[in-house]
Amino acid sequence: MDEIFLIEPDLSYADDIWEFRQEVLDSDADNEDRFAGCMSLDTSSSSEEWIRICALRKSADTCESTGAAVPSTMYLAVRKSDNRIVGITDLRHHIDHPILGTWGGHSGYTVRPSERGKGYAKEILRLNILNAKAMGIEKMLVTCDVNNPASEKTILANGGVYEKTIEVDGSLMKRYWITVS
Repeated sequence: MDEIFLIEPDLSYADDIWEFRQEVLDSDADNEDRFAGCMSLDTSSSSEEWIRICALRKSADTCESTGAAVPSTMYLAVRKSDNRIVGITDLRHHIDHPILGTWGGHSGYTVRPSERGKGYAKEILRLNILNAKAMGIEKMLVTCDVNNPASEKTILANGGVYEKTIEVDGSLMKRYWITVS
């Protein structure tokens, strides 16, 4: 796996954001969670609109205007060698909300379909844990569907401790806590 870094979305990545979006739409058409951690990318009309929404979501004063319940920061996971987006993740500043505190958790992530199976999800979550630490979050709730062993493996590799399995709208979700050191 090549080295990656997390960066907040900006216009210099507009074309690659849109290519990422299209690749997910084409590859994961039957997966309703295909844009986990990419809030509104699927419904945005352009990269520019999505970047504006991401900026509004960072503030408690403006996040609700975008449909977000709590403030969050969005990050592009960019491969250093070619400056290509390999994934997108978010970090919710807190989970003091019924849905987020139950099954939404602090973070979601999507790896670009052509980049899956290369270890990027594990590194994206690791880097986002560092962001959580910088934000003062002490424990992160991260969840996954029971039928998503790749996500479960990613969570466990980052120190996730299983708490319990819950039912959400007919699906079973596993809850894990990661102590942010």
